[in-house]
Amino acid sequence: MQAGTFAVLLDEKGEALSSMELARRLEQWRDRGSREVRFVIGGADGHSPEERATADLLLSFGPATWPHLLVRAMLAEQLFRATSILAKHPYHREG
Repeated sequence: MQAGTFAVLLDEKGEALSSMELARRLEQWRDRGSREVRFVIGGADGHSPEERATADLLLSFGPATWPHLLVRAMLAEQLFRATSILAKHPYHREG
């Protein structure tokens, strides 16, 4: 992985972050000068132990198995939400 790049692996054994927590994590990386965050969806058998070990974050959308296209839509929604939160738009779940 290149310097200034963070790797987030979507993995059922990862952390289940709230939208606010994901926004804070992205904010921290941004403020540390990160130029890129890569989100990686695993194959049918998930990620290898080596991939997990080198990831900056294992992110879970729950213990269920999700189709790739649905995971992409869920990730896009969470990134939109995080961007909105960081832009100081009101977030109805905050508080």
